[in-house]
Amino acid sequence: MHEREIDRRTLLKAAGGVAAAGVAAMAGVTALDRRADAAPTTFTHPGGLHNWGDLNRAKVRVAAGDDPWLSGWNRLTANSHAQSTWTPRPQATIIRGGTGENYTLLYNDIHAAYQNALRWWVQGSTAHGDCARNILNAWSATLTSISGNADRFLAAGIYGYQFAAVAELMRGYSGFDLARFKTMMLNVFYPMNNSFLTNHNDACITNYWANWDLCTMNSILAIGILCDDAAKYDQAVNYFKNGAGNGSIKHAVPFVYDDQGLAQWQESGRDQGHTMMGMGQMGAFCEMAWNQGDDLYGYDNNRFLKAAQYVAKYNLGQDVPFTKYTWGTGQNCAYQEHTVISSASRGQIRPVWEILHFHYTRRKNLSVPYISAMAAQVRPEGGGGDYGSTSGGFDQTGFGTLAYAK
Repeated sequence: MHEREIDRRTLLKAAGGVAAAGVAAMAGVTALDRRADAAPTTFTHPGGLHNWGDLNRAKVRVAAGDDPWLSGWNRLTANSHAQSTWTPRPQATIIRGGTGENYTLLYNDIHAAYQNALRWWVQGSTAHGDCARNILNAWSATLTSISGNADRFLAAGIYGYQFAAVAELMRGYSGFDLARFKTMMLNVFYPMNNSFLTNHNDACITNYWANWDLCTMNSILAIGILCDDAAKYDQAVNYFKNGAGNGSIKHAVPFVYDDQGLAQWQESGRDQGHTMMGMGQMGAFCEMAWNQGDDLYGYDNNRFLKAAQYVAKYNLGQDVPFTKYTWGTGQNCAYQEHTVISSASRGQIRPVWEILHFHYTRRKNLSVPYISAMAAQVRPEGGGGDYGSTSGGFDQTGFGTLAYAK
């Protein structure tokens, strides 16, 4: 592990005010004890999509009336999901894909919980904290299964990591049944995540797009953090680095153009909506790992940065190179190819750019002009409910201007 990573993990523990981390460090249990490619010895909490330092900065800056935090805050408080009057609608079985779909109930409730949790962290309003807690408790007391066609794995992945991220924000909150919530994540979401990442619904390994793997990896990583489960954390990170499916970094980003500082995304020949979804999914994965002391944002010579620059540049209306991409589909790996980049949904607005802009420009002091230009177009970033009522508008938790500005 590089010295800068050790320093950053130490700082994260200190900034988070995690007493257990301080005790562990005094006992000699620090990042120095981590073996290569291993989960942290002591997990940092909160340490999912957000760390204490970023949350506290948002709180201080909003109270001071400083932009861009205040603009991000105003975007949050205007969202109907962010109101403390939200009433959850838990279901025993969630269905995505096929007959009887009801998964809209789940993602609306998750985003209401997330947005109310953010309001509690930033403003300290117990009404919003209670609302977030009540949504989490209602679902953990009710949900027993996720069903449907192959899309059920998308539900288990996307909503699994988002749900775990909210619970991570609310851990320790009065009346929140964390133990029961962990049981739900371990018994309902994780088995489906593990099944998909292991056998890909019995399909050819390349059949499913990068986003399918990525949302699944996100859920496993988030559950690992929430449950202090090193094996699950390692499973997700190791898959990111070495996995056989399209969510691993070298499959999600198959072609690198180092002379241009760009890299082609796996779904670029498909459409730009799903490609930008990929930016949000991999961005979330890298942020969660960063908050536990692992720099995957910069892994393999900034491979993800180059891909994000590529996607941003094209969606800003500029030209990018494209290498023919081939893959196999179905159970027999039938040959497919993309020979040109897709212009479908080009320039679509999704709340995926602020998290990348602030990481690369503020934390790492790097110039990422295309990412920054896309972030500027979306600022102040909204979240679920601000980008349409269908599931695509809820693929990311959003509110990056408020949560990640530095």
